[in-house]
Amino acid sequence: MIVRSLDEIDGTERDVVTPNWRSKRIILAGDGVGFSVHETLLKAGTVNDFWYANHVEAVFCVEGEGELTDKETGQTYQLRPGTLYLLNGHERHQVRPRTDIRTVCVFNPPVTGREVHDENGVYPLIAEVTGK
Repeated sequence: MIVRSLDEIDGTERDVVTPNWRSKRIILAGDGVGFSVHETLLKAGTVNDFWYANHVEAVFCVEGEGELTDKETGQTYQLRPGTLYLLNGHERHQVRPRTDIRTVCVFNPPVTGREVHDENGVYPLIAEVTGK
């Protein structure tokens, strides 16, 4: 059993901060469960371009409001508490928070915590060897 609180992640290497967002990586590949779970806060007024070419991501909006655009189709969706979007087609997308948006994200395959977005917003696929 794994039990972690967001408080114990604060300020550790699992707490990733950028100018546009902060991601607390609660569960990572090294935990050996086949997915990763993150709490991510996207800052109001930012423009965030992502493309998870190597991962499927589910994003559940817990608080805040903004807009999600599928960059492949141009379709725009409103984000508010209770909204979930699933990037099951590895869609290039853009998130524009009107207010700070807090989300819970699940990645498959799991991220290791060492990934950095490249110039296209992509995380590389990094294999993690676990003891489980």
